[in-house]
Amino acid sequence: LAWSSPYNHSSMGCALTTDDLARLLWNYMLLRHELVESDVILALGSHDTRVAEHAADVFLRGLAPVLVCSGNVGRLTSGRFQSSEAETFAEVAVAKGVPPEAILLDTRSTNTGENIMFSRELLASRGIHPRRAILVQKPYMERRAYATAMCRWPGLDVRVTSPPISFDNYPTGDLPKDLVISVVVGDVQRMRVYAERGFQIPQTVPDDVWLAWQELVRRGYTSNLVRN
Repeated sequence: LAWSSPYNHSSMGCALTTDDLARLLWNYMLLRHELVESDVILALGSHDTRVAEHAADVFLRGLAPVLVCSGNVGRLTSGRFQSSEAETFAEVAVAKGVPPEAILLDTRSTNTGENIMFSRELLASRGIHPRRAILVQKPYMERRAYATAMCRWPGLDVRVTSPPISFDNYPTGDLPKDLVISVVVGDVQRMRVYAERGFQIPQTVPDDVWLAWQELVRRGYTSNLVRN
């Protein structure tokens, strides 16, 4: 599948394996924030219920009194769940011991920007105006979740966390490695494209990360790219 990038292409060569290149992208997207006591936890919905499990663990540590589960149906969850991402995540959190009365549901969101905006509106409708929040996302989406929150909810003190899973241990039967790599490639591209479109604040992409991205695109991991 051919794709023309608006950025300069420079081959990284064949010295690095595809896994090596993907790890460069994966590690760049991790922020490794230290969590502190906050007003709310926002679990951003997705295809990966390990995010919900981690959000429940964060709640059960006593780091915030409210857990918002956000998400309707996205590109990777259509047909995967029997209910919305938010409802599925809430079920997982309750099964882990989170009290149902501590959970709020945003079932409208279909992308990260909406996760932030609709969660903010939902909390405000309940008279909750947080100053500090913990965002829970997939490991390779930490940086994009942070950049989006800083754009869509300026002034909010945000810490981001994700399930402590390495790139090598992340793929599953339902999420094969090639799909994971394609999604990570798409998310790193969005760090530039979405900043240019005003969807998130700019983040510096180091040269070695961008070269790794270009090489993975050259190797065919293009199914999750933004194309217009």
